[in-house]
Amino acid sequence: MKLGELKPEPGATKRRKRIGRGQGSGHGKTSCRGHGGAGQHSAPRHDARFEGGQMPFYRRIPKRGFVNVNRREYSAVNLTDLAGLEAEAVTIELMRERGLVGQREFVKVLGGGELVRALSVTAHAFSKSAREKIEKVGGKAEVAS
Repeated sequence: MKLGELKPEPGATKRRKRIGRGQGSGHGKTSCRGHGGAGQHSAPRHDARFEGGQMPFYRRIPKRGFVNVNRREYSAVNLTDLAGLEAEAVTIELMRERGLVGQREFVKVLGGGELVRALSVTAHAFSKSAREKIEKVGGKAEVAS
């Protein structure tokens, strides 16, 4: 047997449906789409949320709560992360360079861990315990605008 003589088993393959090729094909005239209505056209049938006319799910469930569009999400950095940096002045740019925070994130310093040397830290926000620990070892906690 040669490679060119290989054929699939009988019944393993089906001929494709040649739509719109005349009435003799059995798939002519309306091309298997039926008469009239949105289903006959080539455009998308419905919005993804459409449920056949019944009240859609997103309208059936109750809405609760409030979402503040002006909320500021902070990326948390602990004092242990800052203690590992060799710089005396720790800025937001330095934290971004070292991969502690993302490029466009607001930074909040939290009081996890201890500091052994004085650091001048600049961030968007500080927790109360972080500010106390930084100032206790003689450092400065500056809020960036």
